[in-house]
Amino acid sequence: MNFIMLTLGLLIGSFLNVCIYRIPRSESISFPPSHCPKCRTNLKPIDLIPVISFIWTRGKCRYCREKISMRYPIVEILNALIYLILYLKFSITILFIKYALLSSILVVISFIDYDYQIIPDEVIIFGIILSFIIHIGYNFKGNMWDGIAGLLIGGGLFLIIALVTNAMGGGDIKLMGMLGFSLGYKYILLITLLSFIIGAIVSLILISLKIKSRKDFIPFGPFIAMAAFVTIYYGNEMINWYILKIIS
Repeated sequence: MNFIMLTLGLLIGSFLNVCIYRIPRSESISFPPSHCPKCRTNLKPIDLIPVISFIWTRGKCRYCREKISMRYPIVEILNALIYLILYLKFSITILFIKYALLSSILVVISFIDYDYQIIPDEVIIFGIILSFIIHIGYNFKGNMWDGIAGLLIGGGLFLIIALVTNAMGGGDIKLMGMLGFSLGYKYILLITLLSFIIGAIVSLILISLKIKSRKDFIPFGPFIAMAAFVTIYYGNEMINWYILKIIS
């Protein structure tokens, strides 16, 4: 089953690459078929095997020999590892499906935000629709009210931060609203805290290594995504630990 999860993650990861490339360019994710962005040649099934095709062609297009970005296998492998990690924790459950799809959405958002400093509305809307469908099928009444509270708290907190500091963009606000609706108010509070901690640590590392300077803009979406994944995996344990600390 672990192999199946890895394979599923790789296949979906290949589709995520299409989304990451096409959505910021306002291109359809379904048409035209996959093609080389350089020579525009339509790719055959043998060219689309996740990771293996990249290794087999030594990271070059089979038709024009232009170099293919390492981004493609990285996204595929990342998504596969996420699926495996979530499967090992949640097994095949509605929570696994919810968290796996949400994590894939966060992968797309992270790479688009890193490249273009935008978080596309269509990705946020898809995440909200997906969460709504899952709420309907799984404890509708409890999840819906929890989700609405999470949306208001997550989006509201970042809206206030944006108004006070001018440090957050509209995409970050909408992303936090979407995550709040999907995960609920307890998790969104934890995501808020963790995103600033992760953002501070990563930013300090980038600046100290001179990859970024203090004046450079560093998109916050990837930090929110990392915080969300940590919360999905460890959220209950972290919240319970905090509660026990208060009681003791």
